[in-house]
Amino acid sequence: CVRPESTAMKEFFRRRPQLLEKAYQLTERAAWALNPWIEKAGYARIERLIRGPEDAAKGLIFGCQRCGQCVLHSTGMTCPMNCPKNLRNGPCGGVRPNGHCEVKPQMRCVWVVAYETSQAMPIYGHELHDIQPPVDRRLQDTSAWINMLTKMDKQLPAGWIPVEEVV
Repeated sequence: CVRPESTAMKEFFRRRPQLLEKAYQLTERAAWALNPWIEKAGYARIERLIRGPEDAAKGLIFGCQRCGQCVLHSTGMTCPMNCPKNLRNGPCGGVRPNGHCEVKPQMRCVWVVAYETSQAMPIYGHELHDIQPPVDRRLQDTSAWINMLTKMDKQLPAGWIPVEEVV
């Protein structure tokens, strides 16, 4: 069940992706600046403190699925995990002519929305064309910010080939 205020908030921000983009940029800079202190305090301890607010904010604004490898800034501030097929690198072949999802016809394709919103993002909009690695399910329900700082979001499971080597 989606709360009406959540839908209104998502719509408000969907129409203003550059606002979210700037907020992301400032938060990322702050996280890296605070990283020495966070590391000293302990990543697990800080994760317990920030996970609730991170989940609440990202859930309300983006419908976050808590994958632990957030790529919002690279996908037009649209969570690709909301795609019923969990596609992280663009739409499937079933996008309807009206831009809606083949699995959930009442829903606009996540990737159509991502494309539209990325066009209004001067800082990260170009990253929509970057290939994202598959989701590492081991990071599910963990803090994407902590995973970024510890570089866990860039570590590949055994047997995976880095995207750079495939392209």
